[in-house]
Amino acid sequence: MQKLVLLLFLSVVALNVNAQFDKYFQPKTLRFDYYHCGNHQSESIFFDELIEEPHWGGSKVNLVDDNNYGSNYLKVYDLESNKLIFSRGYCTLFDEWQTVDEARQTNRCFPESVIMPFPRKSVRLELLSRNKKGVFEKKFEYTINPESYFIKKERPNWQVFDVAYSGDPAHKVDVVLLSEGYTADQYEQFKSDCAKFAEALFSYTPYKENRSKFNIRGVWAPSQESGVDIPGENQWRKTNLDASYYTFNSERYQMVTDFQKVRDMASCAPYDYIYILSNTQKYGGGAIYNFYGISAAGHKAEAGKIYVHEFGHLFLGLADEYVGGVEYNDFYPLNVEPWEPNLTTLVDFDKKWKNQLDPQTPVPTPATKENAEVLGVYEGGGYVAKGVYRPWMNCMMNNIHTTDKFCPVCVKAIQNMIDFQCK
Repeated sequence: MQKLVLLLFLSVVALNVNAQFDKYFQPKTLRFDYYHCGNHQSESIFFDELIEEPHWGGSKVNLVDDNNYGSNYLKVYDLESNKLIFSRGYCTLFDEWQTVDEARQTNRCFPESVIMPFPRKSVRLELLSRNKKGVFEKKFEYTINPESYFIKKERPNWQVFDVAYSGDPAHKVDVVLLSEGYTADQYEQFKSDCAKFAEALFSYTPYKENRSKFNIRGVWAPSQESGVDIPGENQWRKTNLDASYYTFNSERYQMVTDFQKVRDMASCAPYDYIYILSNTQKYGGGAIYNFYGISAAGHKAEAGKIYVHEFGHLFLGLADEYVGGVEYNDFYPLNVEPWEPNLTTLVDFDKKWKNQLDPQTPVPTPATKENAEVLGVYEGGGYVAKGVYRPWMNCMMNNIHTTDKFCPVCVKAIQNMIDFQCK
């Protein structure tokens, strides 16, 4: 009897949740393209266009994001009631560019894009950015009439195939893998690389324990030439996404500047997260929270580990726990608590992993052999040696060459995000 009552209760909850989604949205995507422009101390946002896409891969339950992750936030309000009906945190390549020397010398624009379920009625979109104190400030707003005939419906029609399918996208984490630098005769190679991505991801805790909560699909879009751009070696390739190493003059940092091109290709499938497989053997890649990830599919020794490390950045914004290796200036101000779950400046450590520590663990924690897998507060992380702390001496977000594990803090944060996306 109790079991029957519980099932009836859950059915009523599910109906109410679906009714809430159906009240405000249709099961497809509205994409808002814009340009993010500025320099090291200013930013402006300029509207580009609206695009209708046929799939919605996200949750129909957790429409409002309360994770407080990201350097930027998208908020969507029902125009009539002024009710917040959708939000998502995210980061961008522009955010990183603001911290490099070039941003102190010139202005620059980056094509960007955000998505939401397609609204039934008019909505107000707001874009927010964190200021230097870590507080979100509204930078842009725009009113959208979903019946406008200026909303584009053109879209590419690339081939899509399942890599790992577990069920309804509304209750799964949906990852779409995009082909970059594969020519028309390299289709089987791309399919094989997609399978290797899935195999690698599901070989690490907690992903392997949650395999049934993921869908992974590949999008096959052949390029004119094989490989990607490597400016430092004077190599330039004609590819669909123009992926390139030496991003921000960092040799191994491989990224795509035009995010709108990435969205175009991804729109062929329902997705929560976009990961690009680049057809190169050169070590490197990158990933940005709720933006996209990319890495070398052809790197023989550690392609799988690179996938998993970069996916940590993409999936929930796990921060790099190593020191050096980048060209950023003051990426983590020491007077502000980082929003990333696996770093702390001790400014507001109570909101981080303090409650997971053994009460006897000293803060900061000495980096000794005895503490190799002791959860603590170890100085050095976020690219700097002093003032920023990480939970473990070595985790997959630190040195992938010497470990095969995520620390307990990262495991817990990953699991929480899986649960958030699958409701």
